[in-house]
Amino acid sequence: MPRDHEQSNFRLAYDELISRIWIPGENVHRIKGELRPAEAADYYEADLKKHFDEDLPAFDLILLGVGPDGHTASLFPGSELLRERQRLALPVFSDTALHWRVTLTLPVLNSAERVIFLISGRSKACIVGSLLGRKEDKGYPAAMVKPSAGNITWLLDRDAASALPEALS
Repeated sequence: MPRDHEQSNFRLAYDELISRIWIPGENVHRIKGELRPAEAADYYEADLKKHFDEDLPAFDLILLGVGPDGHTASLFPGSELLRERQRLALPVFSDTALHWRVTLTLPVLNSAERVIFLISGRSKACIVGSLLGRKEDKGYPAAMVKPSAGNITWLLDRDAASALPEALS
């Protein structure tokens, strides 16, 4: 979808964050959702390789969310994309949103210096409880995000944290 579409993640990020801070334009790398999914993934992967001048980019920070099913970055439970080790970005069809997306792969997410999960809402409480309460993770993609530098932060609102054991909340 185009960058100004009402469901565009880039539109939300731009309107609520990027437009409000000073950041060089060349440091903003948008997935071109107006292209066909495979073309958008190829374009984004080439853009990342060019910008980082290496095969596996190492972002300083990646900001992620988590879905009620444990998905993150459009990596869904049971997806074959969870096993991808060569590609940086791939197209994926979302059965819940019923449209195509482009996602970064786990090697890219895990090469970041720091990952921050920003989670809000009661609908996320059970998955947050499973992920942080150290219950069985059942292969949740969000549990597979383990930055090599070990820097991971969870920012939760009260509702999202409501299923955590008292010692963690």
